[in-house]
Amino acid sequence: MQYLLMIYGDETEAAKIPPEQIKTMMPAYATYTEAMKQAGVWLGGDRLRPTNASTTVRVRDDKPQVLDGPYADTKEQLAGYYKIEAADLDAAIAWAARCPGARNGTIEVRPVWEMQVA
Repeated sequence: MQYLLMIYGDETEAAKIPPEQIKTMMPAYATYTEAMKQAGVWLGGDRLRPTNASTTVRVRDDKPQVLDGPYADTKEQLAGYYKIEAADLDAAIAWAARCPGARNGTIEVRPVWEMQVA
């Protein structure tokens, strides 16, 4: 089963972190990613730019509406993600708990629908 591990954090608080502290956090993510690759569960993942760089698109009455920024104003924003292959939800949760972002943010674990192509 495939799962998306979505890393949420507070962008306002993250912006206050000194650059030298960020540099010390990055090796933890590299180690975590390498552990996933070694275990054969890693399918992909990336860090995302802040929500002020996002664009929201929706269609209403067959007309696209394009908005700068995120759709929802929330305390925590999606900062990155990992896509993994895990035996079950418990295994996916175990990987989420190891994510460095879980220490000061939230990791949402969500099963991925398998595409059914007719």
